[in-house]
Amino acid sequence: MPKRTGARRIGIFGGTFDPVHIGHLRSALEVAEFMALDQLRLIPSARPPHREAPQVSAHHRLAMVELAVAGLPPLCVDDRELRRDKPSYSIDTLESLRGELAADDQLYLILGWDAFCGLPSWHRWEALLEHCHILVLQRPDADSEAPETLRNLLAARSVSDPLTLEGPSGQISFIWQTPLAVSATQIRTLLASGKSARFLVPDAVLTYIHAHGLYRAAN
Repeated sequence: MPKRTGARRIGIFGGTFDPVHIGHLRSALEVAEFMALDQLRLIPSARPPHREAPQVSAHHRLAMVELAVAGLPPLCVDDRELRRDKPSYSIDTLESLRGELAADDQLYLILGWDAFCGLPSWHRWEALLEHCHILVLQRPDADSEAPETLRNLLAARSVSDPLTLEGPSGQISFIWQTPLAVSATQIRTLLASGKSARFLVPDAVLTYIHAHGLYRAAN
């Protein structure tokens, strides 16, 4: 699909990235190419409200994501959540981004299926679609039914073809992906046990991890 002129198409993909790995990057790149995004911003979270605190500091996680996407447009890094002295609420990020964009720019919040199903527990979740479209990364082994609290929203806002999303915000669509069987937990476990994580993270990220002694087992 050719790039549109006029309104920009910007995706945001958040996470702790502890560490960033090939699963994150491949998903991001596939979405960026499929949707012909002008930018896909990876946004490391500082204090995620719904999960345990990251194992390594914000400084290191940001550096690793920057290394991972270097020279790989349209992927880029946005550090706004790390500059906030409070939990990383997506609604705050979206409101901040909207204040910097043109009124007709399209903003896409990219979520995995599990994160999407957990939306009703998010801070001010019902306001998210005022600022963005939501793209859900669906996969063949995911549960086929959304929680009851989301069914009315899906009935009213879902669009079958993500390439037909219109306007700057307000709709939901699904992108089918076959995920890579890799997780940050798996990588941290390998590194803590002294095993290799090569080919699970970019070489530049692995070099950084070793140079800074990250994810080693506590003595």
